[in-house]
Amino acid sequence: MIKTDILIVGTGFSGMGMAMKLRESGRGDFIVIEKADDVGGTWRDNTYPGAECDIQSHMYSFSYELNPDWSREYSAQPEIWDYMRTVAKKNALYDLIHFNTELTGAVWDEDRLRWTVTTSQETYDTRVLISGIGGLHIPNIPKLTGAETFQGPHFHSAQWQHDVDLTGKKVAVIGTGASAIQFLPQIAPEVGQLDVYQRTAPWVVPKHNHEITGRKKAFISKIPGGTRLYRNSRYWLNEAQQLGFTGPLQNISSLVEKQVSAYIRKTVDDPETAEKLIPDYRLGCKRVLKTDNYIPIYNRDNVALITEGIEEIRPDGILAKDGTFREADVIIYGTGFHVTDAFEWVHVTGKGGRDLSDTFKKEGIETYLGISVAHFPNFFFMLGPNTALGHNSVVFMIEQQTKWIINMLDSMNERGAQAVEPTSEAQREFNDELQEKVSKGVWSQGGCTSWYLDSHGKNRTIWPGFTFRYWWETRKVKAHDFVWEKAA
Repeated sequence: MIKTDILIVGTGFSGMGMAMKLRESGRGDFIVIEKADDVGGTWRDNTYPGAECDIQSHMYSFSYELNPDWSREYSAQPEIWDYMRTVAKKNALYDLIHFNTELTGAVWDEDRLRWTVTTSQETYDTRVLISGIGGLHIPNIPKLTGAETFQGPHFHSAQWQHDVDLTGKKVAVIGTGASAIQFLPQIAPEVGQLDVYQRTAPWVVPKHNHEITGRKKAFISKIPGGTRLYRNSRYWLNEAQQLGFTGPLQNISSLVEKQVSAYIRKTVDDPETAEKLIPDYRLGCKRVLKTDNYIPIYNRDNVALITEGIEEIRPDGILAKDGTFREADVIIYGTGFHVTDAFEWVHVTGKGGRDLSDTFKKEGIETYLGISVAHFPNFFFMLGPNTALGHNSVVFMIEQQTKWIINMLDSMNERGAQAVEPTSEAQREFNDELQEKVSKGVWSQGGCTSWYLDSHGKNRTIWPGFTFRYWWETRKVKAHDFVWEKAA
């Protein structure tokens, strides 16, 4: 058994940021475990054609590790992953990480006030457990009748099989989410036939992606403070979008909806297909997708949009619910990830044998600040429930959570506390206020069912407001909201 004071799970932006700030705070007794063989999380795993971020590169990066050399406004996966590896090397994080080590379970010892963490390799004994696993790492492959009988290659976009040659093949893509709208334009020119199975049309707005060159590049990279000033401008530009989701400017969304609908009708030659691409719910109810090249693919002779639903998958193709059978050589799932139910894969047992997944199922997914949970001492989430965003960079949220956890560890030291957890009352108060705000936003009133919602129909994913409000909420530890426990 390996003993450490703090154990971090995952090496995406969350795990890397936590490790860097722990070291900066003077703490050296910690270990990071990673299920794969390199850092990067989502940006290591998602290598599908066209993978890129939908938040500007200068904002989707650490504020204390600025990169003046981003090549594009919205960078592609290889460049983001390279940035993360560069940061990891610069900060000597590789020496702290136990690779190929996947979390399998964690049990709180109420007598010793420590966690016993089991993995695919070793067992760890730790005082503090920090989960940086995120919500975009468990592919969501729908259970479709006959799926197991399909004889050709079939894979999820997050598990792209680059050795499968799509040239001239009949390819069926199931799903039109954030990943699908990026890889569909990339594969459309090379496949023989591309059948796109859409359950719900996404709102797709122009991305206006471009290379950063000329005067803009010179301003960012050569003028002192230019990189940070440009980053700050992106932050406030993104933050203003929140006014259209929960603020007094929600009517602006209606104007955008009309503009996007008009663009689709003007761009797509076939009127029937165009109408199928226009959502019947409010902008922002589901994740708003950004792209410059998705809609035009439906003017290609080899691309078909199918909205009738899937009856069953057969060995050589897919039968739609209207009785139409279409042959397929390859099936690609662009169906997203397990998000609100991702905790079912995290076997964490807290006080009194309380299971985290069962607790969330029975009582709802509730935390304190999206970071800590009552009855689970010394267990902290990064990008936990209701801290994802639909308008700005989650790296900003990660940095606020990192600061809060450091402050909490300092508070524990000052009080001589071995263990800490939020009171049930404080957690309930936080969630009641949060859900009241969520209920007034477009995610709840926009007329859709999205992956933002849990099995109870409540939004357990999005932070319902400005990110600077989250900064305000996490700027200090409110001691009266916690139970502090000293070692016997």
